[in-house]
Amino acid sequence: MSEKEITTRQNLHFDELWAYDPAPESPDYVKIEEKYDLFIDGRFQEPESGRYLRTVNPSNETVLAQVAEAGKKDVDKAVTAARKAYDGAWSKMAAKERGKYLFRIARLLQERAREFAIIESMDCGKPIRESRDIDIPQVIAHFFYHAGWADKLEYAFPGYRPRPLGVAGQIIPWNFPLLMAAWKIAPALAAGNTVVIKPAETTPLTALKLAELIRDAGLPPGVVNIVTGAGQTGIEIVNHPGIDKLAFTGSTEVGKLIQKAVAGTDKKYTLELGGKAANIVFDDAPVEQAVEGIVNGIFFNQGHVCCAGSRLLVQEGVADELVYKLKMRMESLIVGDPLDKNTDIGAINSKDQLDRILGFLAEGVEGDQKIYQSKCDLPEKGYWCRPTLVENVSQSHRIVQEEVFGPVLSIQTFRTPAEAVTLANNSPYGLSGGVWTDKGSKIFKIGKGIRAGVIWANTFNKFDPTSPFGGYKESGIGREGGIHGLLPYLELSQ
Repeated sequence: MSEKEITTRQNLHFDELWAYDPAPESPDYVKIEEKYDLFIDGRFQEPESGRYLRTVNPSNETVLAQVAEAGKKDVDKAVTAARKAYDGAWSKMAAKERGKYLFRIARLLQERAREFAIIESMDCGKPIRESRDIDIPQVIAHFFYHAGWADKLEYAFPGYRPRPLGVAGQIIPWNFPLLMAAWKIAPALAAGNTVVIKPAETTPLTALKLAELIRDAGLPPGVVNIVTGAGQTGIEIVNHPGIDKLAFTGSTEVGKLIQKAVAGTDKKYTLELGGKAANIVFDDAPVEQAVEGIVNGIFFNQGHVCCAGSRLLVQEGVADELVYKLKMRMESLIVGDPLDKNTDIGAINSKDQLDRILGFLAEGVEGDQKIYQSKCDLPEKGYWCRPTLVENVSQSHRIVQEEVFGPVLSIQTFRTPAEAVTLANNSPYGLSGGVWTDKGSKIFKIGKGIRAGVIWANTFNKFDPTSPFGGYKESGIGREGGIHGLLPYLELSQ
């Protein structure tokens, strides 16, 4: 069947038969202040420089709030407050009491889950369904999970005496703002450390709302300090001599710079960096289920996850059928207002990120790549990208080797399982991957052969706070989640 015939059938089927009335989540439920200061030593404080950054709603380009930009003096003030809290109340507090604070934060998040979900979608651009049903529940689960570990660390590491490291400096990205904060704050506090954390400059609002909640929970001043700003603020945290442990989630390029900065120091560090996950579909896989898993792995999250299944490797015998059904499914995806409950694909987080995505596609158009996009209408304002398939690609193409961070899926075919593993591993990254087949033995054999930290079988992008997450090669060092995620925040002695 020709490309023209496919397009005609898609338009006929969906444009004429399917139409959804708007189902918006009202932003009136939440209150966003016009200006936010830094959260240091248990209270909000103005930055020493007096400078503020704008955070913008990517779906309509309106300014949501002015957010303080922390400089060197502000970071020093935050680290000093964290050290004072560590040496004082927090280190002297019984472990079970620290656990109660984490439990209290989790309960307060439950009570305000709707508010946090709306703000996350407004500031980040992701659909409300993702914020409401995935991000915020996972945030809550991480705080509950680590609350339980606070007084049981000796059971986690039998034969050793676990001790906290001190002050943890943490830097988080824009794709999962609150979830990444929970991934880092919860284990650090459970292990007995204090925290100085910097959210991404484009998505700081839920972290600042979390600061309000931490204050309301009654945590001792200085246990958690939240300093907002751009790249320079992160540099000040990395280079500060009072930081004992660094945790960073972001690009591989920045991760390498952090490694160089801490070389020769006593600072411990964990890095959760980029990814280029291969989603491998064999000819014995349940095709309809695989299509949904592929869509979930790359399109529902706008490709804004480092573990997104952005490379589809499909066995030749089922390639035509799967790609055809995938294109049909793409035509049903709704791109639009992140606060509309019908929306499947929200806005790209920033203009810079959208320009990067479009640059990859322009390079493909100029070359010999075959690009297919759904025929959906896009809003006039905001930063938007249609779900996109890129065929006729090889391992040498940038779109196969580099992280796009957008709703763009490259497709390659393979003949044998050995070829699939070779293609999957031919990448500088090794964060995650997926295997689709009805043979359990094949799942284990292929999964063992893929050099990646997380392998999903007949599903994709499933997370749990009890499971470690992290990668190999240029995808980072260390793990987050589970017992493995507690270890980087502890010193073990016998």
